[in-house]
Amino acid sequence: MAIFLDKLGIMSEVSLLRAIMDGIPPLKDKRLIIKDLIFEKVKVRLYQPKTSTTGQRRGVLYFHGGVGRFGSIRKSSRAPLSRYDHTETLLFPCRYRLAPEFPYPTQFHDCLTATIHFMKTAQDYGVDPARIIVCGDSSGGTLTAAVAQALVNRKDVPKLRAQILIYPFLQAADFNLPSYQQNAKIPVLIRERTLILGLKYLNKDISAVNILLKGSHISEERRQKYQKWLSADNIPHEFKMRGYTPPGPPAPYSEEIYKLAKPFLEPLFSPLLCEDNVIAQLPETFILTCEYDVLRDDGLLYKKRLEDHGIKVTLCHLEEGFHGTIFLAAYSKVVTFQSGIKGLEKITKFLRLM
Repeated sequence: MAIFLDKLGIMSEVSLLRAIMDGIPPLKDKRLIIKDLIFEKVKVRLYQPKTSTTGQRRGVLYFHGGVGRFGSIRKSSRAPLSRYDHTETLLFPCRYRLAPEFPYPTQFHDCLTATIHFMKTAQDYGVDPARIIVCGDSSGGTLTAAVAQALVNRKDVPKLRAQILIYPFLQAADFNLPSYQQNAKIPVLIRERTLILGLKYLNKDISAVNILLKGSHISEERRQKYQKWLSADNIPHEFKMRGYTPPGPPAPYSEEIYKLAKPFLEPLFSPLLCEDNVIAQLPETFILTCEYDVLRDDGLLYKKRLEDHGIKVTLCHLEEGFHGTIFLAAYSKVVTFQSGIKGLEKITKFLRLM
């Protein structure tokens, strides 16, 4: 519908999607104190349990999805976890500024700024600085991974306790992984649409979609470097049994296409392509993947990279899940899928161990 109205010139796609997101009514929960705060000029919303506690709580910074252009941006800003833990967790959804009004990578810098501010002031909110977690879904998972990577060498803030990545987008080098093939036409995030959204986020020409899908932005040198991280051989066999054909020879490299797509390959946009010395310092990680999601293999490959460097990873794979199922489980009063409920329960269980 959004694409159709955009093509007719009635309403831009991003305007309609924002209107839909803003139409979600604000969370009202008698068990929570809800406040709007500012962390170094970045808007955040606090969900604080009303119940008293004898010790310090854990704190979770949450980054919503929406490919940097739409999402929970106004009074409806909230996070899935706010409905599931009302005792030990203070939740801070970050209301980062959106593109195109605020071009990429403003969204990353807002999330990083809010995280650093909170890490330095956590005790003011009764939060244990050693129990701070970053969390995000979809492109919010990208932001979460990028923020965690940006913090590993900082000495002025405590170490993150964990990161939670909910069906994250983690790389833009290979759009022919098994999950991209198997789920190419499965809503809500079809293969071509994934790349179009990324190009729009970076304010790039979307006419190059087809040639980018073929991998013409990757030189032979980069292909060899990325192979050890992105090879389908790193994905367990059970995930390749449904409609996967190993791709043929790579498409010819185009320097022009590479220049267009260069930001795609930077760790801010593709955290899976970060160097080993950073990966080795990341915190304990929870990754949620869905079987019917083009981004499934991004999560599986990141899991392997982290585990190869000794990082503890908890994987929650939803065999009946699809992209957005957690969002529906948390927000929808009409349609809720069991996979989303299961995912939220697994996330909450992980959080309670932190």
